[in-house]
Amino acid sequence: MILTDTHTHLYSEAFDQDRDEAIQKAMESGVKRFFIPAIDSTYTSSMLTLEEAYPDNVFLMMGLHPTHVKEDYHVELVHIEEMLAQRKFYAVGEIGIDLYWDKTFLKEQQHAFKHQIQLAKKYKLPIVIHCRGAFDEVFEILEEQKGDDLRGIFHCFTGTLEQAKLAISYNMKLGIGGVVTFKNGKIDKFLSEIDIENIVLETDAPYLAPTPFRGKRNESAYIVNVAQKLAEIYNKDIAEIAEITTRNSESVFGV
Repeated sequence: MILTDTHTHLYSEAFDQDRDEAIQKAMESGVKRFFIPAIDSTYTSSMLTLEEAYPDNVFLMMGLHPTHVKEDYHVELVHIEEMLAQRKFYAVGEIGIDLYWDKTFLKEQQHAFKHQIQLAKKYKLPIVIHCRGAFDEVFEILEEQKGDDLRGIFHCFTGTLEQAKLAISYNMKLGIGGVVTFKNGKIDKFLSEIDIENIVLETDAPYLAPTPFRGKRNESAYIVNVAQKLAEIYNKDIAEIAEITTRNSESVFGV
């Protein structure tokens, strides 16, 4: 059984004490593919080091996280362009709009999101979207940018059935993680109405640990708990969930 974690911040400071052990634990649980989203330029070196240590298992993205879009965001965008020109990445992400904590830089977030979508199209890469408190704003930009050259993952999807269908209409897979195991997570109520071909698994480690680890540090190994919940929702065994969702991830990332 091969599981794919399409979104895990393994370079995070939360893993500084036991990174190798956490990765080993995940691999022993069947997780063989780790897709690593970027946050900003301060983490680039750590991401490259992680890839160097696990070249067969770690796949890097490049992008500017919306909560890190500040006054100097143009400098960050230049860094992203330089990195994309230098070497192979598997997606532009995580990018998008986050209005949950702060709406100060909405215009800058919108511009950064559009610009990075354009970079993804230029390099024929998928995008990985971060959306929090901003479904309308994200969908407005996706509507503007839609086309055969736009594809990717709606990371940590927590919207409604209607929003799920809309995201899929823009060639997005839904990234399903720990939230699907929460009692108040809501998405488990309608997920069976979404074709499993549109689903990929993720943890967002070290954040959003699934039940029964909720409130603790999340790990890629816990993707097994997410897969188990999907096995119940779709009435399939966990090995089939692993096979289908890994295949779906391959169709997005091309690897």
